[in-house]
Amino acid sequence: MPVLARVGAAVIGLVLLVACTGGGSDDGTGGGSGNANARFVSGSGTVTTIPPAERQPAPALAGKTLSGKRISLADFDGKVVVLNVWGSWCAPCRKEAPDLVAAARTLKPAGVEFLGVNTRDNDPGPARAFVRTFKVTYPSVYDPNGEQLLGFRETLPPSAIPSTLVIDRQGRVAARVLGTLSQRTLEQLATDVEESG
Repeated sequence: MPVLARVGAAVIGLVLLVACTGGGSDDGTGGGSGNANARFVSGSGTVTTIPPAERQPAPALAGKTLSGKRISLADFDGKVVVLNVWGSWCAPCRKEAPDLVAAARTLKPAGVEFLGVNTRDNDPGPARAFVRTFKVTYPSVYDPNGEQLLGFRETLPPSAIPSTLVIDRQGRVAARVLGTLSQRTLEQLATDVEESG
């Protein structure tokens, strides 16, 4: 590989894996979780899709929601599930929240379900404030240490915050977006997965 091409590839790799610092200040949108020094990787919006024949089963994600109820990915058997990984301290998560809420409302009649995974919030209070601020109607698993996310390392790991995975009707990981996404992108992605089986 020519030197210039190697340098270009290295620069692209660095851009995709830029480490950011999540601020702990409350800007009125539900942030301020007390994680002022939380470090996370901010994605670039890269979309990865997997053909049906190559998809792997999603792990058995289960836990308590922010309201204290037990929930499991298995509760959504037979449905396409949009799984969004977020933190109340994460500015890109606040940016994409209105699009996720709108997409959840639009896709609900087609049988597409949404499930959040709240991570790196040491206290569920700021996460609950985030849900209220953005009028999030779907549940979120409270996963402060990211333990629930480890199971995805053999499929498409949600390696940035935010990350969004789409699980097909057979419970297989079908697509992933690293970073923020728009309502239109999410609706198209979920529709494509729903139609592909």
